[in-house]
Amino acid sequence: MQRCLYRAECREDANPSAFWGAQTGLLSKRMDRLGLAQLSVFQNGKELFLYYECASREAEPEQLFQGAAEILKEWPGGEQPRLWVPMMDIFHYQQPVSAEQWKRSHTTGTPYGRVAALKPEQVASYVYHHYQYQEERPGDGDKYGIIGLHENLLFFYSELPATVEPAPYAGKLTTNLRPENWGEVMDPHFRKWSEMGPDQAIWKKLGLVLTIPRPHTGKGE
Repeated sequence: MQRCLYRAECREDANPSAFWGAQTGLLSKRMDRLGLAQLSVFQNGKELFLYYECASREAEPEQLFQGAAEILKEWPGGEQPRLWVPMMDIFHYQQPVSAEQWKRSHTTGTPYGRVAALKPEQVASYVYHHYQYQEERPGDGDKYGIIGLHENLLFFYSELPATVEPAPYAGKLTTNLRPENWGEVMDPHFRKWSEMGPDQAIWKKLGLVLTIPRPHTGKGE
């Protein structure tokens, strides 16, 4: 199973909520055909952030969101035209080891997204500390919590209520170097959102545009 995170930018005056709201039935069928599950799209101004899970083989967002060029700008830099750019998984509290282990124990969970901006010179330090945390203390937070990185922008996906349970595996590190004063160590890494209040000065909450919490069907393999 693969966990996929992407970033996109809306065209002027685009309304992604209305665009995809009219296609929910079709999207659900495409998810089934492609072997996708737990899809969520979040918005921050013109920016969109996408999360979904693939049963076994990775499926591109363009295979799912047909016609999205109507509301999304093309992103430069790829060999082929693309509307979504992948974000790298740089931190997760747990990773899937089997379909049974990854199955949600509740049906009323709500996808929750946040975004933060790193100072460019602090990206390497941030990744270093988070890999250390991830591999020293697997299972320390929401089982489905994951942070993606593109350029210096972070997208944090999680679910409410949080699922906190021991990871069924040991981390890759046997050290104990994660700083106990975590917030104090992390604070200098971020560019603050000047337009937000103190509770969102670092991690800004994202609006949920679309969610299709379709469980894994085993198809698309």
